[in-house]
Formats: sequence, C-alpha cells, structure tokens
Amino acid sequence: MLPPILQNLRIPVVASPMFIVSGPELVIAQCKAGIVGSFPALNAREKDGEAPLLDVWLTRIAEELDRHNQANPDRPAAPFAVNQIVHRSNARLDRDIEICHRHRVPIWITSLGARPEVNAAAHDCGGIALHDIINATFARKALDKGADGLIAVAAGAGGHAGSQSPFALIQEIREFFDGPLLLSGAIATGRAVLAAQAMGADLAYVGSPFIATAEANAPPGYKQMIVDSGAEDIVNSSLFTGIHGNYLKPSIRAAGMDPDALDHADASTMDFGKAPGKAKAWSQIWGSGQGIGAVKDIVPAGALVDRLTREYGDAKQALCAG
Repeated sequence: MLPPILQNLRIPVVASPMFIVSGPELVIAQCKAGIVGSFPALNAREKDGEAPLLDVWLTRIAEELDRHNQANPDRPAAPFAVNQIVHRSNARLDRDIEICHRHRVPIWITSLGARPEVNAAAHDCGGIALHDIINATFARKALDKGADGLIAVAAGAGGHAGSQSPFALIQEIREFFDGPLLLSGAIATGRAVLAAQAMGADLAYVGSPFIATAEANAPPGYKQMIVDSGAEDIVNSSLFTGIHGNYLKPSIRAAGMDPDALDHADASTMDFGKAPGKAKAWSQIWGSGQGIGAVKDIVPAGALVDRLTREYGDAKQALCAG
C-alpha cells in the first residue's frame, strides 16, 4: 500500500533528482504536470557568505505550488522531493537536513549510504524517506535503518547506475518487502512505466528524458545530445566519480578521451566535497540512461509528462484489448 503522499498522481512517476540539471524551474513544472518533481540538495550552491540557497529554493517551490493549487483546486500539483547525498564527504549534510526539516519537505530521497538520523528527520516533520539501492543487500540495510520505501536502480539507469536486470532486482526485493518500491533504469515511455508496475514496482523513477526539457538546467548541447543519442551511445564507467555510472560517449570524446578505451587506473575517489576528476562529471562528462532513444525533441516538461501519460493509457488499453 502506497503512503497517501504517493497516491493520486496523474501517472505513477517520480522524476529523479539529477545533479546540476534539476532545479526549481524543472521541479515546479514536473509537480504542476502531476508527477513528483525532485532535486538534489547539493544543486543549491551559494557563494561563501551568502544565505543558504536551499532555503530560497524550498520557499520558492512551496509558494509557487501553493499558488497553483489555489488557482487549480481540481488539478492540484503533485508533491516534491529533495535528494540528500549522505556520503561522508558531503560536509553540508547536517545543515541541509535542518533546512529540509524546517521547510517540512514531504518526500526525502537518500543516496550513497543509509543514515537513520536522516530518516528520523524526515519522519519528524511528517515526511517519508525513500532510499535508492542497487541490490537486495543494500535494500535490507536501508530498511533496517528506517527507510519507508526503496528506489531500485537497475542496469540502464542514468548517472550512478546498478548492474542488475530490473527483473532480477525487483523480484528479489519483493520477496521480503511489500512497501513502496520505485524502479529506475531506461524508463522513457509510458509503456515502460506500465512495465515497471507489471514487474512489481509501484512507481517509475524517470530522469534522463527530462534533461531534454525547456526547464532543465542543462547546456543546450547536452539537451541536443540526449535527442541525438540512443542506447549505443552510453558507456558505463567508474573513472569520473569513483562509482560506476552511465555517460554519453560524445561528451567523453569532447573532453578529449576515447570512451571505448578509458583508463580506469586513473579513476577518481568519490568525494562530494569538491569536484573530482580531471574531466568533471557532470558539467563536462554528461550522464544519461539507456532509454533516451525515445526522446525525439526538446520540449517543456509538461509536454513530456503529457506524452508519458498518453502512452501509459494507450498501453493499458492495448493490454486489456489483447
């Protein structure tokens, strides 16, 4: 059974938080379109001496969604989520937890480690905590530490992807967990959203298609590369951040490297306190999932959600007719 905050979405989709790319404009557009919008707390980067930008972003998002809901009582916005990187190198974590708690963020997404105190902070302000994992072992650990739900990051996902088939990953998790379960990995059509549910997930976790939207905080070249590329243009490597992730081959070539002959002996150590690597992920080396062959144009986020919704409905009708 899904918690109330994840029910009654226009389509069962949570937009995944993308480093650099996801900001207030994209989150607000996603929520207004009827899906959960999200962003990494670390995207809100202020200069030394300035007030916390995360505070500003959360105020803006809450106010704009409230205005939308007052003007559209029959079509309210979906809730939003904030992603916390709980890795020990994130020196901002304690401060960002306090800010999110004060703003009563409704959905907390945690990555790269499971921390009971983060889940406790989410619960204390009335929120829920979802933790992303790449295998059943990490799933069990996250639940033991108080996560309310899981995000299964399977092979083909953008950014820091897992290596397991979604069929295997969802199957194993459902053997011991019947709570909220999201699936990430090459989901770029409404038919794929329905397939995720058929496998046993409650919702789809969709990221890369939203890079090619008007509201995304991505360079024009990045957006166009998403449109022009397909699954064969993705390479999986741990060279750039110390964790295996999926990246666009053309962006690696543009940085002066051969994506088919990467030297992993020079791999970066994971560190969210500073920008790692000689070529920087994600500002120079652009991440993407394998599902981008379905992305044909740069469109407003609302138009992308419209397409997903239409395809989802058509897929359900086709299966019922069959």
